[in-house]
Amino acid sequence: MANQLWFTSLLNNLFGGAIQSLLSLVGLHSDRPGGPINDTFALELLVALGLIAFFLIVRITLSVEKPNPAQQIAEIIHKFTGDQADQIIGHGYERFQAFVTCIFLFVIINNLLGLIPGIVTPTSAPVVPLGIAVCTFAYYHFHGFREQGFVGYMKHFAGPIWWIAWLLFPIEIISHFARVMSLTIRLYANMFASDLVTLVFFSLIPVAIPAVFLGLHAFVSLIQAYVFMLLAMIYLSQAVAHEH
Repeated sequence: MANQLWFTSLLNNLFGGAIQSLLSLVGLHSDRPGGPINDTFALELLVALGLIAFFLIVRITLSVEKPNPAQQIAEIIHKFTGDQADQIIGHGYERFQAFVTCIFLFVIINNLLGLIPGIVTPTSAPVVPLGIAVCTFAYYHFHGFREQGFVGYMKHFAGPIWWIAWLLFPIEIISHFARVMSLTIRLYANMFASDLVTLVFFSLIPVAIPAVFLGLHAFVSLIQAYVFMLLAMIYLSQAVAHEH
């Protein structure tokens, strides 16, 4: 299990055999000698567990009179995402705030992991942004159907002019699937490029100058997480909007 992170090795030791057996049942085989779990998945899982632990700590220690640092951080994040959702989604945004907040935190933490020496940014692997994009796609369509019903939501794809609906409908369907590709490529390409630039300059000039690119990586990480969250909010606002 050389060249694996300690957490990845631990997961492979604990669950690698069971996962290999499950893969064999469906005719799949892992080509990783160290185990079926790679560093990218292990880091994603670690981030998810960390966020769950953070939310549990905030909930258990919730206090109106004496908020602890974890609660104060949670309140700042809640206000920030709430203000953004209120502006973009509008009335009833509270139902979706938990999802977009989790998207924002999950993306930004995974992005920032690339600042740690020896760790490749998880979001620089295409499968990670793709997974988040698919979840976002499924989430906003689910709420679109839930809010407006099947027929009402389908009318969004047909456009406002009935006699060209036959042309607009397939175009709209394709454009919605293209959103998955757009979300994936935007996040993946930016984080991959940021990792590559930082690595190159660390190889050429290992002192002082790379610190500038680490700062740039942090800035790109924040911007990309923010953009991903905003796009998720925009898609939600369009899905649940009622025509007047």
